[in-house]
Amino acid sequence: MILESFALKDKVAIVTGCDTGLGQGMATGLAQAGCDIVGINVVDPVETAEKVTALGRRFLSLKADLSDLTALPTLIEKAVAEFGHIDILVNNAGIIRRQDAIEFSEKDWDDVMNLNIKTVFFMSQAVAKVFLKQGTGGKIINIASMLSFQGGIRVPSYTASKSAVMGVTRLLANEWAQHNINVNALAPGYMATNNTQQLRADEARSAAILERIPAGRWGLPDDMMGPVVFLASAASDYVNGYTLAVDGGWLAR
Repeated sequence: MILESFALKDKVAIVTGCDTGLGQGMATGLAQAGCDIVGINVVDPVETAEKVTALGRRFLSLKADLSDLTALPTLIEKAVAEFGHIDILVNNAGIIRRQDAIEFSEKDWDDVMNLNIKTVFFMSQAVAKVFLKQGTGGKIINIASMLSFQGGIRVPSYTASKSAVMGVTRLLANEWAQHNINVNALAPGYMATNNTQQLRADEARSAAILERIPAGRWGLPDDMMGPVVFLASAASDYVNGYTLAVDGGWLAR
C-alpha cells in the first residue's frame, strides 16, 4: 500500500538546528513517522527532545558549533555509535544577517556562507560516506529558501548561500543517485520563526508580505512536516536534485 512508503519506522535522522522553529517541526514530523532523531545544536534542545520522546522515539542531543568543520567526524561517529546506522540527514542549521548591501561587512558575509553552504556541503559529504559504507543508500534533505529563486533585499550573503544550496543539491544528486542516495531540498517561504521576527514586527512590511501570499498567512513549523517526511521516505525514491517550495504559493505570484 502506498501509505507504507511514507513510513520511517526505526530509521535514524540527523537534524541540525532543531531546537526551535522549522528544525523542531521537521524533527517532530520525522519522529511521528517513526524516526529516531539525532539533534545537533549549539544549545540543548530540551523542548524538541521532549516532543520526540513523547512519541516513543529516541533522541540523541549533540552540542556543536557546526561552522567548525573539525567537529563533524566526531558528531557522525557518536550518532553511529548510539544508533548503529544513519538513514537521513536534514541540513537545517543556518543563520541570516540583515544589512543594506552597500554597508554589508565581510564578517557577516563569511559567517553566513560558512554555516549555510560550506557546512552543508561537508556535512553531506561526511554522512554520504556513512551511507556508502552501509550500502543501503540514504536521504539528504537540504534547506534552501525562496531566495534560492529570488534576490531579496538586505540579505546578500543569505541569498548567495541559499542559491548555492540549490546548486549543490543538484550537483550531489547527479553524483550520488547511482548509489541510492537521494539529495533534495526544501525551500520554505515566509515562516513564523525567529528568523522573521523583525519582519513580522514591522506591521507595514508584514502586511505587504501577507498580501502576496495566496494562502494568506505566514507558514508554521508544522507545514514542513509532510514535505520532509516525503523526501525522507521511500515515496520519493525517484526524486533527485529537486528543490520543493513550501511557501503558500508565494513563488507562483
